[in-house]
Parts: sequence; C-alpha cells; structure tokens
Amino acid sequence: MPSSPLETDLDHQITTTHGRFVAAMTARLPAMGVETKERYFGILSTLVAKLEAEDKPLRDVLQETMTDAANVILLELAR
Repeated sequence: MPSSPLETDLDHQITTTHGRFVAAMTARLPAMGVETKERYFGILSTLVAKLEAEDKPLRDVLQETMTDAANVILLELAR
C-alpha cells in the first residue's frame, strides 16, 4: 500500500532526526565520564535489543525502556 504524503514526510523527518541524534551524541561523547558512558550504553543497547524484537509492540518497548532508564535518569540528576 503506497504511503500518504504525510506518512512519507514523517518518515523523512524521523530519519533526519535520527541523524541529528547520532551527531549530537557523538559530539558529547568526549566530554562524558566513563561511568556516564557505561550507563548510557546500557540503556542504548537494551533499547536497540528490544527494538530488534520485531514481534514486540513499540508501546511495550517504550514502557520497558522507561522503567529501565528511570534509575539512570535519577542517578544523572543527582550528580
């Protein structure tokens, strides 16, 4: 089924934003401490693994990721 113009535009915006996210995080890496990098990598790798499970609804992925990330977020805010 062909995409609507709106869906095509959203796909493009998402792809562009992903690229901006990668660039922003790459720029931040040199200034991040090892402990922060370890926590960030833990969340990021868990998120990617969940996203790779194609049978898992995105809603479930996001809910689980928020639960996983809550402790890390609190640790970063307490610093």
